[in-house]
Amino acid sequence: MAHGYDTMMNPPIEELLEKAGSKFRLVALSSRRSREITDYVGQLKEGIGSSVPPQVTSTASRPLSIAFEEIAAGKIVAVDIDPDAVVEEPSDEESGAAGASGTDESA
Repeated sequence: MAHGYDTMMNPPIEELLEKAGSKFRLVALSSRRSREITDYVGQLKEGIGSSVPPQVTSTASRPLSIAFEEIAAGKIVAVDIDPDAVVEEPSDEESGAAGASGTDESA
């Protein structure tokens, strides 16, 4: 059944699931991006505008529909984070020297 306007089924759910990889990731990614778009629109009214604007040109008025279109276009991508990865923070000496020594202290 064709409508004269876009619905949540455009882009097709199958295409979105291929891009996201799983239903859970699609829900998490689209809801987070939808909130970011809502924040962006709210900041425009206040004149702040520090959030990332929508990455696609859309006729949709709902932030979730815009988020789905961004995911389908490949503009918004989920990134896997390794929970076992250790982030090394620079020590006070290293941050002041800006890496001038070039030695590896972890060995």
